[in-house]
Amino acid sequence: MTGPRAHTARPGRDRRAVYLPPPAGSARVGGPPRSTAVVGGGIAGLAAATALAERGVEVTLYEREPYLGGRVGGWPVELYDGSTATMSRGFHAFFRQYYNLRGLLSRTDPTLAGFIGLPDYPLRHGAGLHDSFRRVPRTPPLSALGFVALSPSFRSRDLVRMNPVAALPLLDVRVPEVYDRLDAVSAHDFLASLRFPQAARHLAFEVFSRSFFADPRQLSAAEMVLMFHIYFLGSAEGLLFDVPREPFPTALWEPLGDYLRGHGATLRTSTPVDQVAPTEDGAFTVLADRRATRHDTVVLALDTPGLRSLVGRSPRLGDTAWRDRVHRLRTAPPFLVSRLWLDRPVDRRRPGFLGTAGYGPLDNVSVLERWEGEAARWAVRTGGSVVELHGYALPEDGDPEVEAKRLIEELWRVYPETRNARILDERHEWRQDCPLFPVGGYDDRPGVRTPQSGLVLAGDLVRTDLPVALMERAATSGFMAANALLESWGVHGHALWTVPDRGRSRLLRTLAARGQGAGTRP
Repeated sequence: MTGPRAHTARPGRDRRAVYLPPPAGSARVGGPPRSTAVVGGGIAGLAAATALAERGVEVTLYEREPYLGGRVGGWPVELYDGSTATMSRGFHAFFRQYYNLRGLLSRTDPTLAGFIGLPDYPLRHGAGLHDSFRRVPRTPPLSALGFVALSPSFRSRDLVRMNPVAALPLLDVRVPEVYDRLDAVSAHDFLASLRFPQAARHLAFEVFSRSFFADPRQLSAAEMVLMFHIYFLGSAEGLLFDVPREPFPTALWEPLGDYLRGHGATLRTSTPVDQVAPTEDGAFTVLADRRATRHDTVVLALDTPGLRSLVGRSPRLGDTAWRDRVHRLRTAPPFLVSRLWLDRPVDRRRPGFLGTAGYGPLDNVSVLERWEGEAARWAVRTGGSVVELHGYALPEDGDPEVEAKRLIEELWRVYPETRNARILDERHEWRQDCPLFPVGGYDDRPGVRTPQSGLVLAGDLVRTDLPVALMERAATSGFMAANALLESWGVHGHALWTVPDRGRSRLLRTLAARGQGAGTRP
């Protein structure tokens, strides 16, 4: 079903999920054909391309890599024994409150049967503490109360030292008002103001801030608090998540690419765009692979370095103020993904995914054969394991080889049985292209709409004024970009869903309001 009413059913279990109706209009583009260039084939670009192609827009998608999916893409590698495996930039959790991303993926997998749910989001601290979300209630505020009651990192003597007044903003997170209150504060300073026990800070909060690949000292407290709202206190979906049963290309992007082609879209992978130039009659010329192509409109769905670079090479796009805002966008510190093919299995009692703190640069460990078919088949054939390690917010001048060695050494601490395993093959991805959301940067962040008619932005770097983050922000902004163009043509857009855009409980909202009156700003 591709008409205006497609994909608008309630997406999850949360009865308070917010429905955002689409712009009204005709079912499809009528009159003269309309064409759009979508620059970037990651989640945001694919969402925009899908939303436009379903309404009859002639879409051409340009992607510099030979594969789709952007930072959630994958590519083939040849292993030590001549076999082929799929490498990627690492594990991604598809949370149940990723309503718009899941709506995008349901185009090719209506029941999301290609996903499997992991039973827990376990966390482990180097001091020996463990936390789990398996038994925590999913509906707020019982989720927060249950976590505190069940967590060993919250002891009674620690609780009496906490600053409950400083924590009141967590009870009623409103978007975008949360940025007015907390964008000028770092995530680190906000956590310090709560006086949480140190281990609880690592396990309960820094897991959210480090999901942005950023040091909490560099990250806006508003972004971290928004994450806490989205995943924990503001949503009844809980911290349960799904993962694809096969590598990203097979499970997600190759089917979506076929779906787009079926709707008439042209996909030009391995084709970086050199320049975008407006024409005198209000259209655009896209220069790629030494060929200039005319398009009525353009969606720029690039990562931070890619957007800055393309805008820099396209001097007639936007106005001076907008171009300066794009130029000021920053990237988070480097991160490293190390994938190891081991000659023996990891202990069967180990979880498929484990978040870590207090283990040097190591932020999480995945044992891929626990859910991914390709890795499971390799493990059965060889008797080994496929293990993936992530290290976030690494030093700007770090040595990738040194950091990879440190990750492996920390793996030995976390799962001692791996110390005796021989590494049959390994791949290491050192990247620095995720957006940084710095202290005080929200007002300067560009939004979906630009000063130039027909030009829109999409991506997780874009300001949406909605309670979304990470992959869900990318998908949501892609649909928003498409809706902006469809609205300009009088065409019916696509409905969106988000978690509640304010605190769920009237009592908790009242307490938060009293805290604001008492001056809780750190």
